[in-house]
Parts: sequence; C-alpha cells; structure tokens
Amino acid sequence: MITLKGMTWRHERGIRPLEAASARFAEGHPDVRIEWDARSLSDFEQYPLELLADRYDLIMIDHPHLGSAARQNLLLPLDGLLPAAFLRDQAASSVGPSYASYTWENRQLALPLDAAAQVSAYRADLLERLGLFLPRSWEDVRRLAASLPDGMRIGLPLVPVHAFACFFTLSSQYAQEPFWSDGSPLPAEAGDYALGLLQELAPRLHPQSLHADPIGMSQRMGETDEIAYIPLIYGYSNYARDGFVPHPLRFADIPSDSGIPRGSMIGGVGLALSARCSHPETALQFARMTADAEFQRTVFVENGGQPGHRSAWLDAEANRRTNNFFAHTLRTLDSGSVRPRFDGYIAFQEQAGGLIREFIARRGTDRKALVARLNDALRAAWQGREAGA
Repeated sequence: MITLKGMTWRHERGIRPLEAASARFAEGHPDVRIEWDARSLSDFEQYPLELLADRYDLIMIDHPHLGSAARQNLLLPLDGLLPAAFLRDQAASSVGPSYASYTWENRQLALPLDAAAQVSAYRADLLERLGLFLPRSWEDVRRLAASLPDGMRIGLPLVPVHAFACFFTLSSQYAQEPFWSDGSPLPAEAGDYALGLLQELAPRLHPQSLHADPIGMSQRMGETDEIAYIPLIYGYSNYARDGFVPHPLRFADIPSDSGIPRGSMIGGVGLALSARCSHPETALQFARMTADAEFQRTVFVENGGQPGHRSAWLDAEANRRTNNFFAHTLRTLDSGSVRPRFDGYIAFQEQAGGLIREFIARRGTDRKALVARLNDALRAAWQGREAGA
C-alpha cells in the first residue's frame, strides 16, 4: 500500500474537493491511500513551507511563498515531469494570472487547482428590500454605505494580511502598472489614494471588520442581517450556494471608477509536490487528474471546490450550483494583479499588513509617510533577497 500525505487549509473549499479527488483516485489505484491534514487560513497564508516539505508529499500552497521555496529547493518542478501538452492546456485555460503565479524562473512549481481574487459580496435580499443598487463605482459604494439603516453596515476583512490585500488591490487599480514585484516602489499617489479610500470607508464599516478574515466575515454576512455589502473580499463560492449559510451571498466584480474591475490581488491555491515526496510518480498522476478540465468542472465543483480551470468558470452547471458566482466575478480575476513572490516577501507582507491595519484603526493622518515607510520596508526586503542569493 502506497500512502501519500497532503496538507491543505481548513475550510470546506479547502478540504472536501481534495478528499473527493483522493476517493476518485483510489478507485483506479486501490493500492494508494492519500490522507489530508488541514491548517487554519492564517497558517496557510503565513506558515513556512520548509516546515511542511519534510512531512508532506502534496502541499496546497499560496504563490507568494515561491521565492523562498525555490531558494531552498523545497518543491519538485512540474515541467519535464508532466506532459508538455497538459501544461500548455493549463496555461491556456488559466483564470486570470493564476497559472503564471506559480511559474518561477521558467519552472512550474504548482498547478492552480483553485482560483480566487478579491471580489465584492452582497446580500441581494437586503439590497432589494431597501431599494438599493449594487455598486459599480467607488462613488456608488460611498452612497450605499451612507444609505444603510441603523444596525446594517458595509464590511471589509481587515486582519493584517487582508488589510494588505485591500490596500494592494486599490493601489494596483489606481496605478495601473506593476510595483514591488521587481523591487520598484509603489507610486506615492497610488498608495495615498488607497489609504485615503480605506480611511473614508472606515466609519461605515461593521465593527468586526478589523478582526475578521474573509471566512469569518462571509459567515457573519450569511448568518445575520448586519452586513449588506463588502466591496473587497476574497470570494468563496461556498457562500453563494443555497443551504451553505442561512442567507446565501451573491458575488460580483469589484468596484472601479474606470468601468474595468482591474487590480484585484490574486489569491487561490496551487497543488505542489514536495521535493521529498515519497512516491512522486503516483503524486504526479493524482495532480494531473485533479487539475484536469473535466474533473475540475464536475467532481471538484460538486464537492465545494473553487476550480482553477477556466472551463469550470464558464460551465453552466457550475454556475447554477453557485448562483453564477463564477460568471459574475470572472472579469475581476482576468484583470487581477499578482503580488511579489521573492524570497523574503512574506515577512514584508506581514509587517506591511500590520502597519496598514493600525493606520486605519488609529485614524492616522500622514498617508505619504506611511507609503514611504512601506516602500523602505519593501526595498530592505528586496535587498535582503539579493544578499541571500
């Protein structure tokens, strides 16, 4: 009996589709057992990969860890191990830059099993009851926030890493050009705009915003009538499915004053193989099956997954199951932005997220000084990367 151990994150979207994939794989490989462990969302976003690569054969990873993983040779490059035609299909069928986000120095280090970005979420029943319209621009967001009755607010998940995500998305939308990924600074006016908009919205936010991640905020939105709209949140198709929460959410593109929902910080999850994988040929067969278009749009979606293959996002049945989650957010993902991935970036992200959250919570006044501080921190992290190369 061959046993492979895998690590994912603790949510229906993170564990159920992989357990279903393992069961399907076992039907054709009765001598193989794949066991999955799960960690919290915060651990998934920050936990060092080197502590997982020794214990697990299959690892669901967040792409900003790639630089560190590559420097330490923690992952098996998939090009050369998987058929070239299969990888070409994966690249051509990417949802936005999901596939490319796992490409590092011309090596493919993971397959995008799961695609995500910051989108907007809303309670269609509440907006309809109040006679309010879904925001398309940031001015629309301001008007909606001011129109909500007592006891009802808009929301934003603002624990540090997601405060960073909101800031990065807004800065990218304003700048319309890459920054930080190549060591270049964030344009001061873009950072000033992002901080200003977040501060402007802060008094209208649900009080739990500063303490919530996307899972917690989506759960609260679906269980109470306290949150009518969230302009920026990592979308979870589970909350759009009937019966998952008492009040299903609906999802849409992020607001944009240009009419193009650009800039959203790409998330999602990639399936990687540890360089210490005990049975790499078997693990590769499992990875190929799970990333295949047919599996992604059927078994993966049917078991609560949020697929990374474009055909699933366009599939009528997948959209029926999720009340059009995929169709109504695809433009945002296709116009998304990729955050840095260099070795040392994760520590910068943690530091920057804390500074941004504190600035919003304490009603900071010198936005330009904070942008300069963030650029200095990024420069130091980038130079540390070069020194360690």
